[in-house]
Amino acid sequence: MSDLFAKLMEQIEMPLDIKTSRAFSSADILEVKVHSVSRHWEFHFTFPKILPIEHYRELHYRLIKTFQQADIKATFDIKAETIDFSDELISAYYQEAFEHAPCNSASFKSSFANLSVSYDGEKLLIAAPQFVNNDHFRKNHLPNLAEQMRQFGFGKLAIDIVSDQVKTQEMKESYDAKREQIIEKANQEAVQAIEAQKSLEASMPPPEEAPQPAYDFKERAKQRQAGFEKAEITPMVEVTMEENRIVFEGMVFNVERKTTRTGRHIINFKMTDYTSSFALQKWAKDDEELKKYDMITKGAWLRVRGNIENNQWTKTLTMNVQDVKTIVHHERKDLMPEGQKRVEFHAHTNMSAMDALPTVEDLIDTAAKWGHPAIAITDHGNVQSFPHGYHRARKAGIKAIFGLEANIVEDKSPIAYNTKDMDLHEATYVVFDVETTGLSAVNNDLIQIAASKMYKGNIVEQFDEFIDPGHPLSAFTTELTGITDNHVRGAKPILQVLQEFQAFCEGTILVAHNSPFDVGFMNANYERHHLPLITQPVIDTLEFARNLYPQFKRHGLGPLTKRFQVSLEHHHMANYDAEATGRLLFIFLKEARENRGINNLADLNDRLIASDSYQKARVKHATIYVQNQTGLKNIFKLVSLSNVKYFAGVPRIPRSVLNEYREGLLLGTACSEGEVFDTVITSGIDKAVQVAEYYDFIEVMPPAIYAPLLAQGTIKDEAGIQQVIQDLIEVGRRLNKPILATGNVHYIEPEQEIYREIIVRSLGQGAMINRTIGRGEGAQPAPLPKAHFRTTNEMIDEFSFLGEDLAYELVVTNTQAFAERFEDVEVVKKDLYTPFIDHSEEKVAEMTYQKAFEIYGNPLPDLVDRRIERELSSILGNGFAVIYLASQMLVQRSNKRGYLVGSRGSVGSSFVATMIGITEVNPLSPHYVCPNCQHSEFITDGSVGSGYDLPDKDCPECGTRYTKDGQDIPFETFLGFDGDKVPDIDLNFSGDDQPSAHLDVRDIFGEEYAFRAGTVGTVAEKTAFGFVKGYERDYNKFYNDAEVERLAMGAAGVKRNTGQHPGGIVVIPNYMDVYDFTPVQYPADDVTAAWQTTHFNFHDIDENVLKLDILGHDDPTMIRKLQDLSGIDPKAIPADDPDVMALFSGTEVLGVTEEQIGTPTGMLGIPEFGTNFVRGMVNETHPTTFAELLQLSGLSHGTDVWLGNAQDLIKEGIATLSTVIGCRDDIMVYLMHAGLEPKMAFTIMERVRKGAWLKISEDERNGYIQAMRDNNVPDWYIESCGKIKYMFPKAHAAAYVLMALRVAYFKVHHPIYYYCAYFSIRAKAFELSTMSAGLEAVKARMADITEKRHRNEASNMEIDLFTTLEIVNEMLERGFKFGKLDLYRSDAVEFLIDGDTLIPPFIAMDGLGENVAKQIVAAREEGEFLSKMELRKRGGVSATLVDKMDEMGILGNLPEDNQLSLFDDFF
Repeated sequence: MSDLFAKLMEQIEMPLDIKTSRAFSSADILEVKVHSVSRHWEFHFTFPKILPIEHYRELHYRLIKTFQQADIKATFDIKAETIDFSDELISAYYQEAFEHAPCNSASFKSSFANLSVSYDGEKLLIAAPQFVNNDHFRKNHLPNLAEQMRQFGFGKLAIDIVSDQVKTQEMKESYDAKREQIIEKANQEAVQAIEAQKSLEASMPPPEEAPQPAYDFKERAKQRQAGFEKAEITPMVEVTMEENRIVFEGMVFNVERKTTRTGRHIINFKMTDYTSSFALQKWAKDDEELKKYDMITKGAWLRVRGNIENNQWTKTLTMNVQDVKTIVHHERKDLMPEGQKRVEFHAHTNMSAMDALPTVEDLIDTAAKWGHPAIAITDHGNVQSFPHGYHRARKAGIKAIFGLEANIVEDKSPIAYNTKDMDLHEATYVVFDVETTGLSAVNNDLIQIAASKMYKGNIVEQFDEFIDPGHPLSAFTTELTGITDNHVRGAKPILQVLQEFQAFCEGTILVAHNSPFDVGFMNANYERHHLPLITQPVIDTLEFARNLYPQFKRHGLGPLTKRFQVSLEHHHMANYDAEATGRLLFIFLKEARENRGINNLADLNDRLIASDSYQKARVKHATIYVQNQTGLKNIFKLVSLSNVKYFAGVPRIPRSVLNEYREGLLLGTACSEGEVFDTVITSGIDKAVQVAEYYDFIEVMPPAIYAPLLAQGTIKDEAGIQQVIQDLIEVGRRLNKPILATGNVHYIEPEQEIYREIIVRSLGQGAMINRTIGRGEGAQPAPLPKAHFRTTNEMIDEFSFLGEDLAYELVVTNTQAFAERFEDVEVVKKDLYTPFIDHSEEKVAEMTYQKAFEIYGNPLPDLVDRRIERELSSILGNGFAVIYLASQMLVQRSNKRGYLVGSRGSVGSSFVATMIGITEVNPLSPHYVCPNCQHSEFITDGSVGSGYDLPDKDCPECGTRYTKDGQDIPFETFLGFDGDKVPDIDLNFSGDDQPSAHLDVRDIFGEEYAFRAGTVGTVAEKTAFGFVKGYERDYNKFYNDAEVERLAMGAAGVKRNTGQHPGGIVVIPNYMDVYDFTPVQYPADDVTAAWQTTHFNFHDIDENVLKLDILGHDDPTMIRKLQDLSGIDPKAIPADDPDVMALFSGTEVLGVTEEQIGTPTGMLGIPEFGTNFVRGMVNETHPTTFAELLQLSGLSHGTDVWLGNAQDLIKEGIATLSTVIGCRDDIMVYLMHAGLEPKMAFTIMERVRKGAWLKISEDERNGYIQAMRDNNVPDWYIESCGKIKYMFPKAHAAAYVLMALRVAYFKVHHPIYYYCAYFSIRAKAFELSTMSAGLEAVKARMADITEKRHRNEASNMEIDLFTTLEIVNEMLERGFKFGKLDLYRSDAVEFLIDGDTLIPPFIAMDGLGENVAKQIVAAREEGEFLSKMELRKRGGVSATLVDKMDEMGILGNLPEDNQLSLFDDFF
């Protein structure tokens, strides 16, 4: 017994007879780990053999009790020098195991504690009944039992369950017998009780009238609640079958409430305790009882009790909840005093693509909640969380330090080292390879050195020696290299081998494949044995191959030997690898000499290394932090360059580029992927000091973060990890650089680890992080580290092996001091910076007045003049003129190319926008204006909704027919009441013209100032669901439905890729550069893309720079097509054509009946009005005016504006289509006409349009309601306001309706043109065999699809096809024909008109693409097709498509082949 152990025994007052027993004779304390903050002591004892069970129990009792008195938690485990035991001893310890935490769960203990066990020499076998011999107990409990037995001193003990059929039968018989006894006993007692009752009643006097005491329900409920409070909590993972009276505790993550037709309520909810998740349901008989369960909300922590049953509807185990109560969830807290909290300098957000989970807001909120003074954000290769982090940190009152974890590469990786003037053809080479027990030259051992000395391609001498590492080789090493313990046993001493190898290499050029590894290993061993280091020239054949053959995807030894047909029999055995490398070397030397003109060693690096060799260079991580405003701009430049110029698989930053932009930045050494850590592992402290000179501070992380290196074999054991950390600290001390403890945070709470596991594993084995260790089916990737956000006390505990003072210094003192070096930076600017165009203000004003004078005359009517003056003062005064002018220039250019441009959003609320040609919508009050003498009349009392609805009228001044216009839209809905809101001008360009419009922006502002608006795509919950199921499959897991949902929710939201807004273009002011606002990159990392995008999500900077929405839309394309076909100017089409308006109330104008086309109106195929939803609205309302069509457009696009609101008001006769609230602007206009102040009318509109009416304070809302009632606004109108969630702008509706009416005009008056344009542009799906087969075939197919839709069996393609067939049916019923595809007349892409018949193009045929369609048309120009074979050859048509054409009767009697073509090859 050691002195230290004896002292401990005295302290815990161990009985003398036990202390002096043989079992304690050589007992010792191996190690004591003291966690000072959490007050936890871990004892690791050694004993000569396993203790008698009584001795163990006494030791456990006294040790635990003694330390408890000092408020210290003590735990211990035992290592027995000799593991020998009897069946009685192991049985006793087996029983003891169930008294300890890992094994004392209710289900495991009750099922296993009383079973018998035996040891068969290899395994501990538990004889168990059949019903507990299952995977649940094997996976979830046997590992805990094995761990507990290890702590008892049994070492690594294998445990298995064997079925005991006798015990199974005994238990079944016992159960049946007991059940019969209970039933029989119950029956007997019941009979006795009845007889006793009768006897008693007969002997008793008549009962008195005194009332009997009532049953005390309250007391019974109180007893039941007390039982609920003390009930044992069952982990969810342990419940796998129906059970009664189970109690769970956990967090609610999903709640759904339903009410049955009988008025009962059901709350379906899901909870997790992070061992698993469960579906639960709670019934309430009425509203009053339902209120008792208001605590069942998302995020609530509850205790619930109920029965587990199989739900007949969901087919999953579900708890029927009987009791429920809220519990207090004790969140992790930072226990250190104020002023002694750490700063995390290495934290990832969900912008670290497919790697980290927390939003930057969650990360900052957690740090602030814990009282940390600052936190650094370091996402992988990007800074996309900066804007949100900047805003959140300011709100939370915490300093945010902005950075990233960058991928640093060397500009050029050398081919040759220690170069000098040498003729490569005449040199002698030693091509060598080493085999090792791992990747670390410091922690792993050499086990083989083999080399071939070669001259002019011939092997002149060989070297091959094994080295005994002094310990057995791991299975992984043997599997990888083929080297066994027998190979190395009895080998020469390493010093002798090293000396002999140095002599072998003298006077030669050394060659190796990936030479830095081999040379590094050799130098580390030379230095360890005080031998001279390698100074002679070295050639790396890996870099040699990369630069000679950059077109190869892989340059490993295996792929290269296959490509050049070099023999490699046993890859990863040094002698074979060295010989193969030598053969490759001379192939490379020949290529360099004959095709590159390189003969001298000194020329290899200078003339052969490509300028883009950084693309293949090994990436090293480094953390880069923004110290000041200069640093912010420089990090934006670095991110941009890494994503645009130097992207190769990942964003790369060459070291020279980092040096160029390093001002204002501080560098950290990052994680185990950093070069300083790597150098410590591979080359030792001295070399690491040289490398670390480049950095500003040294990062060390908790040992748990480096744990994957143990699995990979890079570091042998935990002591090795601790040594590496101490080496890193030594590096920092030698350089006098700060050493910071960082956490490499990837999620916040420990239980969120599984979410990251699912996300990372979804990347597949191609991702480096998922590379498997070992080979075969059992090979698994290294485990992911425990990377949660650690509190200060948790971090200090992690570094307790360094001593309390040093741990505190690294975790608290150094991080706080380093955080003080960072200045506050402005990541997102406060103001709007618009581009500069010369004289933009003057041009906008001039164009506005010029057009206004042209329409309304000079002087202008007061109403027009005041509107222009008010708008221009706002537009010019706030610097918005350039936005208007830029939009006008884009619209004008598209108009010149022959396309109309539609406006979106509220831009039509601006009369200036109308006058300069940005929008066709005129926002003035409804009015007449004379096109001849400019006389005008305005209707300002609100009696008319749209100027287009005014009756026709002649000018009283000159007799000319008035023009009608004006939609009565206030300017405030566009730029706000004060006119200072940044204008958002959205324009609908033709889809065909959109690319040209985008290029116009570049042309106007310059390529270096125009960028596509960037977006960030994250993992959707449905996608995450797929990841969870894939993880189940690949890693042999099984999760119930609730757990799958919980895991999918947790894994969702992580960045997956980047993209671009379909039409958004960001314009940077030409007096600044893009790096003042954002980095840039390519969308989806596609370096071949035509446009660069903003690195930030454009929403993060849309208040700082101009964003133009140049969207592609079908309507302008269709209008252009109709104009080309008819020659009619679309602007000349009247908006009040009576035949067009008749479409909205019936089908007569089309010459068909409702029965023929299946709908009571002519809305099919009309933009905005052709969907089933809007057609239903039209059927209910029968609009007759343009104003009512505006209402319908607003009602159909709003949320809770029609359904449950306007629809009911119209049905009940309370309001009409004209008077209900349809568009947002209507509210302001209506209230102003009612008498409310404009400012209040505007404010009410703003509150209602975004669904905020019920969210504002009751006092504010009541004030508005009173004002409305004072001005006789009806109560139904006020109530309608409260239901609305979102409203459509009237200007947007007007622009859409104008386009729709133009299309409808052609449908009524020029139908063949309409159908041609519709099928060419809008139709999504075709089935020519049906469409060309006549009316009956079309109707039959429509009926077929309708039936499928009723059964929910219709595919998306069939649903799209149904829409197309509706139009075909209408066209045929109107007397037009849908022709067949014609081999010699059909166009490649356009429908053609032949009288009353449409001839479809080739692309309308299923499976035939545009390129093939154009090839057929080009081929037929050369001459007639003589056979099907010729059609295939000349037209590029596949055999399948030719067969389809033949089936459709397109090819006529075209033969399979023609004889002449058989001899074509001879001529």
